[in-house]
Amino acid sequence: MHQTWQKNWFGNIKGDFLAGLVVALALIPEAIAFSIIAGVDPKVGLYASFCICVIIAFVGGRPGQISAATGAMALLMVTLVRDHGLEYLLVATLLTGVIQFVFGALKLGSLMRFVSRSVVTGFVNALAILILLAQLPELTDVTWHVYALTAAGLAIIYGLPYITKAIPSPLIAIVLITGFVMYTGVDVRTVGDMGQLPDSLPVFLWPDVPLNLETLLIVLPYALPLAIVGLLESMMTQTIVDDLTDTKSDRNRECRGQGIANIGSGLMGGMAGCAMIGQSIINIKSGGRGRLSSIFAGVALIVMVVFLADWVSAIPMAALVAVMIMVAIGTFSWSSIKDMKQHPMSTNIVMLATVIVVVATHNLAIGVFVGVLLAAIFFAAKVGNYMHISSNISKDGNHRTYQVVGQVFFTSSEKFVESFDFHESLDKVTIDLDRAHFWDITSVAALDKVILKFRREGAEVNVEGMNKATATVVDKFGVSDKPDAIDRLMGH
Repeated sequence: MHQTWQKNWFGNIKGDFLAGLVVALALIPEAIAFSIIAGVDPKVGLYASFCICVIIAFVGGRPGQISAATGAMALLMVTLVRDHGLEYLLVATLLTGVIQFVFGALKLGSLMRFVSRSVVTGFVNALAILILLAQLPELTDVTWHVYALTAAGLAIIYGLPYITKAIPSPLIAIVLITGFVMYTGVDVRTVGDMGQLPDSLPVFLWPDVPLNLETLLIVLPYALPLAIVGLLESMMTQTIVDDLTDTKSDRNRECRGQGIANIGSGLMGGMAGCAMIGQSIINIKSGGRGRLSSIFAGVALIVMVVFLADWVSAIPMAALVAVMIMVAIGTFSWSSIKDMKQHPMSTNIVMLATVIVVVATHNLAIGVFVGVLLAAIFFAAKVGNYMHISSNISKDGNHRTYQVVGQVFFTSSEKFVESFDFHESLDKVTIDLDRAHFWDITSVAALDKVILKFRREGAEVNVEGMNKATATVVDKFGVSDKPDAIDRLMGH
């Protein structure tokens, strides 16, 4: 335990420090942009990013993961801010944190096991596309200098590692391009053009709203989606960082940590946030592995925007666009395109549906819900095909025994009924369920139907070999042993 603690905190100090600087520089314009999306002052997003970065380093379940203000969360705040103002947003942020903490305390993070790999891949690919699309405004209706600077930034980012990996190439790209623009005086859009940077540190700020049922009813419809989207994106990010670092996350601790971080953000005048796949990938690719990288990112961000505002304001957006294009390229699962030839059609449909819905709605929760729903439908249909019924008849031709093998539930119940010959003249029928499992009321209704149809034809029916779980469900929901069952089947 002590070894793990030391590794998570002090096992990679230099790498975490440099990666934290890169992340902080990339976070600044994003936090400002997300504040603008939500309709609040830029400092609300910047304060949120600082608070969440620092707090999550201590209480989160994934070292090396970056959490801050995000676009997915900002989109859900627009109506609340427009109709009720900043104070109600702060209350919603606090409630979001409480809900997330409760989710973690109830160990709901384990529900991520129901999200299939194809949904995760679709989610990641959609996010890569959204990150790329978010850069288009910075590359539209601009002078050729912007394209040249962006291309130069990409060249440095991808070329420098061949020479040295001592310092993260995105950091070098930002410094060199900023220096070039300041030296030459090229007129391009900079961070300062996005909004006024704050000139003071965040302070404790209790929302100035009445704490009553009316306020709760106003903020709850926003806090609940914020909590769910935040946890979904955080859990997805954990999956990606787990793969990149070949380590394991604590999902329930992450849920609780996100809740604590959002409560802290709300009390310091910040908006709700969550884990960021793009920034987490920047951190990992820049050498960040431990919890210090998140602290360095948060502290560097607040120091730069408050005390070095003049320098930060001079950073060309073209340099940061180059970094985000690198993130989009690195985030997209290029192997998923190649693997489409080998993967089943159902897997490809789930992945593509997730991508299309997320990109079309800009809502990660809806996309993941559609993906999980489709995956569940395809899985149920597939398992339903793994049921088989065989039979053999006695020498005198009056007794047939049916052997049922496999899973009987709503998708296979129709096939179950169709596998029996009700028109055969028999005195006795045995249905052997020793190698079968009945799951739901639909399957029990199908068994009832088979039994009652045979009885209507005058055959005696015996059901044998039910396991305990099947027997429990049949006893609870079955009707074939009721006196009026055949009358009901025939519609009398």
